[in-house]
Amino acid sequence: MNSGSIAIGEFEGGLDVQTTLESGQTFLWRRDDGRAYETGGASGGSAWYHTVVGGHTDGESEVLRVRQRDDRLEWEASFDAESLVAERLRLDDDLPAIFERIPDHPLLADARETYPGLRIVNDPFFPCLVSFICSAQMRVGRIHGMQTALAREFGETVEFDGETYHAFPTPERLARATEDELRELGLGYRAPYVRRSAELVASGEATADDVRGLDYEDARDAMQAFVGVGDKVADCVLLFSLGYLEAVPLDTWIQTAIAEHYPHCEKGSYAETSRALREEFGGEFAGYAQTYVFHYLRTRG
Repeated sequence: MNSGSIAIGEFEGGLDVQTTLESGQTFLWRRDDGRAYETGGASGGSAWYHTVVGGHTDGESEVLRVRQRDDRLEWEASFDAESLVAERLRLDDDLPAIFERIPDHPLLADARETYPGLRIVNDPFFPCLVSFICSAQMRVGRIHGMQTALAREFGETVEFDGETYHAFPTPERLARATEDELRELGLGYRAPYVRRSAELVASGEATADDVRGLDYEDARDAMQAFVGVGDKVADCVLLFSLGYLEAVPLDTWIQTAIAEHYPHCEKGSYAETSRALREEFGGEFAGYAQTYVFHYLRTRG
């Protein structure tokens, strides 16, 4: 087993692992005690979280575990995972510098004060895509449960440190699943969307490469080649997987923020409202402002 430890103070703006991994932006990390999303507003915890990643030694899937303890970020894996931890948790993002580019607002200031160290994640494309296809009209705990069930039923099993873990299913495996099998896992009407999008990725008919490198709004349009992907889901995948930090997903909580704090940004259409809020949040890093506001309002209820 490989392991490592990094002082949280080395990351500009700090890090809160629990807030980051239980903030509704990623559903690919499992908490070892099974209690993810049980407590609204949880932060600063020391629980282990794990995810299964693509092979870094012999091509096989491998387990990566992280936790925060005593002002340090600890990790364990069967390979030297320090660079991957930094990539997945965006540890190189300079949070103070980012927020210098975002205009001050009392709501955002309250969110930052409540959840310092919240970072945007960098998830793999296909699992992120499926997660947010499943997110429509769902609470974050239910979305997380769906992804856990998909991994358990259709994912490769991986042994690590005496325990059995489950990788997220490949596009090819989900493409072979029946709609009934997916519905039995709670996907409901989202089942055919997940299956068809898996078919598109597996066949190469539509992939992340069709999106990467496009200008932001063109990328949002291109994302909608996947079945079950509208503007909001597209923005989530762009922000949490493809590095478009200007993306501002307009979910229910952000619509609440617009109505109560930024009414001048309501323009009557998703595209125009998103553009106005993106400008309000400073443009290039608007997705960071969105993520803080979303998590703050959601946990306040």
